Amino acid sequence: MKVLIADDHALLAQAISDSLRRTTDFDVSITFTLQGTLDELSVTAHDVILLDLRMPGMHGLASITEVIAKAGEGSVVLFAGQVDRQFLDDAITLGVKGYIPKTLPLKSLEIALRLIATGQTFIPHTDSAVSSPSDEKRPPLSDREIHVLRLAADGETNKEIAREIANTETQVKMIMRNICMKLAARNRAHACIIARERMLI
Repeated sequence: MKVLIADDHALLAQAISDSLRRTTDFDVSITFTLQGTLDELSVTAHDVILLDLRMPGMHGLASITEVIAKAGEGSVVLFAGQVDRQFLDDAITLGVKGYIPKTLPLKSLEIALRLIATGQTFIPHTDSAVSSPSDEKRPPLSDREIHVLRLAADGETNKEIAREIANTETQVKMIMRNICMKLAARNRAHACIIARERMLI
């Protein structure tokens, strides 16, 4: 089974790779960035891709969609410490084959990989691994709102954001207000934190 570990945590990726390679039926490769992952998938087919959500170049669902497209018949599975339930559901809708927490014991990891390679979806049965979304169903952020939120997360002021998107400061404030409402955030800083936790930016 060909497995691609896409994770910028080199020590963790190498430890998992070494463990899997001790069995004769795992052929493991490692990439450390989104672009490196896409390049690898362009030249080599992999049965399972363990996709870290926070490595360089990753931007939430948009990046996951890119990896799924490049993976072809390969199964893409989220690989993270914890993942938001709504984000996981959205990713599965896109074609992700589940979620493997980084805390999963190596022996269990082997079993999960074999399961995923057969086309099945794997989600751990632990409350701590998958965090629950708000009880209230909120509308998703628009592409424009995500763009504004990324600029805010980069430290840009409302005036700078307004210039970037060719809009007024007042309109930027209205967009930020809508973002906070949709994310149930107290302020823009809180909105950025929530968005990062949900891999939206």
